[in-house]
Amino acid sequence: MERWRELEELRKKMAAIPARGTAAATRMPRAAESRHATLAVPPALAELLPDGGLAKGSVVAYAGARSLLAGLLAAATEDGGHAAVVGMPRFGLLAAVEMGAELARIAVIADPGPDPVEIASVLLDGLDLVVLGLGNRAVPPSRSRVIAARARTAGATLVVADGHWPDPGLRLESRVCEYSGLGAGHGRLRSLSLDVGVRARTGRQRRGRIDLCPNADRVEWVARGRAATEMHGRLAPEMRGRLAPEISARARDTAS
Repeated sequence: MERWRELEELRKKMAAIPARGTAAATRMPRAAESRHATLAVPPALAELLPDGGLAKGSVVAYAGARSLLAGLLAAATEDGGHAAVVGMPRFGLLAAVEMGAELARIAVIADPGPDPVEIASVLLDGLDLVVLGLGNRAVPPSRSRVIAARARTAGATLVVADGHWPDPGLRLESRVCEYSGLGAGHGRLRSLSLDVGVRARTGRQRRGRIDLCPNADRVEWVARGRAATEMHGRLAPEMRGRLAPEISARARDTAS
């Protein structure tokens, strides 16, 4: 009974969310619409995705650096969507804010109890993006199909990490492959690079490099092919000559 009350309380809170909550409980399934709609993602990542974004109503399995998840939250909420982070008590919300996330549009359920999948499934009814940490759990196929059907009906995107989800619509992975700004034991971290892999159910795997670079008061996502050029353009004139050989070498490596 206590668990039932908690779920009912979550449903009531979702109904109060602006823009989607009230209609979410009563709207008809819109799977056909979802097939043609995508959730906003950082432009540098969109270049690697089959549909130029994460399909609404889909389930995405993710493994790797949390920076990419922060970017997904930032893009979705900056575009006006609502999101939730479930079962990730150490998630870096500050990093998401530095990428442009709107905290007022993000719900955090750090401790969802013994069944985080059930909590995430309820949230799908009222939000655009739900990021779920499975805590090294493996979700059985029978249950994953039910949750995937619920995501399609609601037109929401579920991103699962830290566990096993059978047959997702898309698999994303990333790893930090490079840092810049740190010297031999000194200096400040200026940017980092992610090696990102994308695999859909059909088609070949796509890979690319994305640099997370500071620009004024926020962190921008830049595809590696453009990162060196854009960073060079932001440097003071007296610094460009010093870094020109390094930038040219990086451009040659990218071309090769």
